[in-house]
Amino acid sequence: MAKVIIVGDGPGGLSAALFLAKNDHDVEVFGQNKTAVNFAYLYNYLGISEISGPEFQAVARAQVAAQGASLVDAEVEAVATEAQAVTARVGGDTVSGDYLILTEGKAPALARSLELDADEDGRIRVGPEMRSSQDRVYVVGRSIRPTRSQAIISAGDGARAALDIMAREAGKDVQDWDTPPQD
Repeated sequence: MAKVIIVGDGPGGLSAALFLAKNDHDVEVFGQNKTAVNFAYLYNYLGISEISGPEFQAVARAQVAAQGASLVDAEVEAVATEAQAVTARVGGDTVSGDYLILTEGKAPALARSLELDADEDGRIRVGPEMRSSQDRVYVVGRSIRPTRSQAIISAGDGARAALDIMAREAGKDVQDWDTPPQD
């Protein structure tokens, strides 16, 4: 299974972490719960009639941790890519992985440090599966749509990136279907 480093613990990063962790990938999410969703009140998140941003974050973080992802309360200082690996520097230590998912919000300094393709307005360009111009690096959420910020869209971006990583690892398309418990 793949080792995935996720920078950012908002809806995009947590959604990716949920899909990957529940499918037995090794996932580390780095963030300090400073996501913009903490300043929101959600009325437009499918399946939830209304919820405060901080309450949503608490539920999402607990759900992701329960699936086995590691939530690390730390800021990533730098990221790098190598031929077959990605790295993140955190508190002077280096963490290595197979894939990197960046969900930094509207000021994606780490994505820019990797010199990822961006448009004239600075938005990071990604393909339909959230892949950036560097093979093992994905970018989701406000970093690709800074003026169209919606928690549910960011969560969908994270899910797309996770499914693409799972498909790459399996060597074929995959789906993440759950079935109801059988009584």
